[in-house]
Amino acid sequence: MAADAPHPAFEPYAAEPVPQAPVSAPGKEGRLELAFAADEDGQTHLVRDFARVPFHLSGTLGHDPHPDAETVFVQSPNGGVAQGDRHTIDVEVKNGGVAHVTTGSSTKVLTMERNYAAADVSLSVGSGSHLDYVPEPVIVNPDARYYQELRLDVAPDATAVVGDVVVPGRLARGERFDFERYVSRFACHSDGDLLFEDATHLTPADGDPTAPGVMGEYSVYGTLFVVAPERDAASLSDAIHDRVGDQTADAAAEAPENARAAATTLPNDAGVVVRALGHRAEDVTGLLHAAWDEARSELLDVGAPDGRKL
Repeated sequence: MAADAPHPAFEPYAAEPVPQAPVSAPGKEGRLELAFAADEDGQTHLVRDFARVPFHLSGTLGHDPHPDAETVFVQSPNGGVAQGDRHTIDVEVKNGGVAHVTTGSSTKVLTMERNYAAADVSLSVGSGSHLDYVPEPVIVNPDARYYQELRLDVAPDATAVVGDVVVPGRLARGERFDFERYVSRFACHSDGDLLFEDATHLTPADGDPTAPGVMGEYSVYGTLFVVAPERDAASLSDAIHDRVGDQTADAAAEAPENARAAATTLPNDAGVVVRALGHRAEDVTGLLHAAWDEARSELLDVGAPDGRKL
């Protein structure tokens, strides 16, 4: 990712100096590197880690229902992502490892007056390996400009689950789509070939995100990518679609129209994508967790770990 112009829409912001601390100042360029690998007994270990502020690691957790998996909760001592922040995350899983990477809390993109904030995420999953990259939601505060780019390189016989949930402000305070710009792009490759690309670009000032055909009455938007190039995408999609359909019906019985979700196959039979819309973050994350649980059951014969907020 080019630090000054990751996306054409952000070029005007890049020219705006940050008075408090420039983009290259200490604490503005966070970096996180994680590498997982399985040993000869099949047990996954965190074999390399590097964290530079604002990222922090407190070791690994062994709470995953998969007996050989390893889990990392990424922490941050900062109150949120500020203007001029540039974060880079690299995660690799190899040698048949099974890894789960998430965050300890939601990522809060703070109000901005100048420049923008960006995150560049690169995920690599080697042969026979599996990665769950399912962070907590991103909350985009008023006047924020935020760009996120995710790249996944997955071996043909590997699998991955990547989640992304965006909350358009502090909804309990009445904030809703008061940010300036939010862009999230995702590209997936296997053996050098592009399997699919996906993008979300929200600019409330240029077009109403609540218009019919966009998000309508809903505020929170979530996506779950289940990437499994060598699996039967159609049957995997049917299983996940049935699961989120049942979950939606159960939720609607208690609170009608709180959230909706559906699943469909990805291009090039790469796997399945699940889209969810809801009024609250917990409604959307609940639906996506059900989809994740079903996907893990299909791919690994064991469900997803329970989240602390679900």
